[in-house]
Amino acid sequence: MTDEMQKHLDKGMYGQPLVNPDEQHKYMGTFRERCYLSMTLAQMKEKDNQDNLRRELAKDPDAQVLMNGQLSETLQGEYIQLLTKSGHKFTIVNDFVGTNPDSLGLLVVSKEAVNEPVIDIDQKYPEKEAESAKSTKKKPGFFDRLFHPNDQ
Repeated sequence: MTDEMQKHLDKGMYGQPLVNPDEQHKYMGTFRERCYLSMTLAQMKEKDNQDNLRRELAKDPDAQVLMNGQLSETLQGEYIQLLTKSGHKFTIVNDFVGTNPDSLGLLVVSKEAVNEPVIDIDQKYPEKEAESAKSTKKKPGFFDRLFHPNDQ
């Protein structure tokens, strides 16, 4: 009987014990297998990623969003507006969050496991690198074709 009493007292003093606490701290209180998409604080500042977030939210209307409570008010306001327009539930998390640019700023999550292989927004939507690579390819000018005909 004393073991049961000790467990009850520990639970009252320290709270419910966490399963995989390191993983829960990294993913703002949830598990990796429940994540559809993740964005770091630095990625949230890029406007292209807002369009990618809209695309991801359109795929699953039941998804919820966890947002880092340490975001600047202006950036937080932009994303709250975006989420309100899309009709998705969101939670601002103040526990388990960091403030450096590589910390998670936003997670699109499910209530149950979805086991997405890739959740990073830059890896999931790499179009902007492909577009920038196309734009950096220089079209040869008249003199380039005249003096360097074999380089084409």
